[in-house]
Amino acid sequence: PTFIRLTRGLVLAKASEDYVLGARALGAGDLRLMSRHILPNIVSSLLVQATISIPIAVIAEAVLSFLGLGVQPPAPSWGTMLNTAQQFLDTAPWMAWWPGLAIFTLTLSFNLAGDGLRDLLDPRDY
Repeated sequence: PTFIRLTRGLVLAKASEDYVLGARALGAGDLRLMSRHILPNIVSSLLVQATISIPIAVIAEAVLSFLGLGVQPPAPSWGTMLNTAQQFLDTAPWMAWWPGLAIFTLTLSFNLAGDGLRDLLDPRDY
């Protein structure tokens, strides 16, 4: 729903811009307006939203696997690895460090990439 709402809002905002209204007045069809004027102007926002949404999905999968509601034990999952390592925290704490560090590194890198893309692709200052 996040991408659909974002796409709808961006399309409605761009459809009311002067250059789109001008192209429509010159006889451009809906397909041409979408492919030439609207879509190229909203793809950057959708790309940034995708890079921000990936860490949410990674953490959700890890949490569900940690609780036993995600991927089952023969399949590898960082949440399952953390759940297994919980039994050995006293004797081998590094078993929990590596999956936790992997989740942290992946989410941080995607968040930083999303922030960088937003700064690069969006002309407004944040």
